[in-house]
Amino acid sequence: MRKVSILFFTLVVVLAQAQNPAQKPAQKPVQKPGQTVPAQDQTQQQVDRLTEHFVRKNSLANRWNDAEVARGALYDLIAEYPGNDSLIYALALDYYNNQKYISCVLIAQDLLTRTPKNVDVLQMAASGFEALNLNDKALTNYESLYLQTNNSGALYKMAFLQYELKKYVESQTNVDILLTKPDIETMKVTLRDSENKQKDFPFKVSLLNLKGLLAQQAGGQTKSGEIKVAMQRMKRRVVF
Repeated sequence: MRKVSILFFTLVVVLAQAQNPAQKPAQKPVQKPGQTVPAQDQTQQQVDRLTEHFVRKNSLANRWNDAEVARGALYDLIAEYPGNDSLIYALALDYYNNQKYISCVLIAQDLLTRTPKNVDVLQMAASGFEALNLNDKALTNYESLYLQTNNSGALYKMAFLQYELKKYVESQTNVDILLTKPDIETMKVTLRDSENKQKDFPFKVSLLNLKGLLAQQAGGQTKSGEIKVAMQRMKRRVVF
């Protein structure tokens, strides 16, 4: 998942511009001494100042590595602009990056009720549910993600989750599909080895590992030495 960074504030600038379209403002009459500012103008000025305050607060908190204050300022911005999905997604991503997966998936689910085909939100929801070991919900989101993207990585996740959920036939089918995809020849995956250290492996080796595990479950014998080695060196859990 992408890491939230200072570049997030470009999003807030865009938000401010969206609230005030980029066009030359109409010339306002000069306010005379003692003249009262219309209530509508006063309200808009207050909103603009409040938004600027929250943006500055968020920026400073991130600069000084205060995640709680930064998140609070983000909540304030969302309260001002509850229809802005980009701000809500940034909050969910912040929770994900800080391993607060329950809040992350709850927000992601709300976003998916608005935009059920949003690829970024589907990926975050799937990863969040997987981190919570809610594999059935993770699988549902990876399936939706794959339908939208035809991405081999999403199908790979589906195959592993189906194995863990004992859906062996579906898992085998997806492994066979993946082994026919040309893009897997150049893909890498990070897995934990027998010493619990992260290491990059060719994508195909991991698929052969899963194929061997499926063969064991079916009561068959692994015919390839490469599969046996992969099974000994790697765990089932994918961590990329």
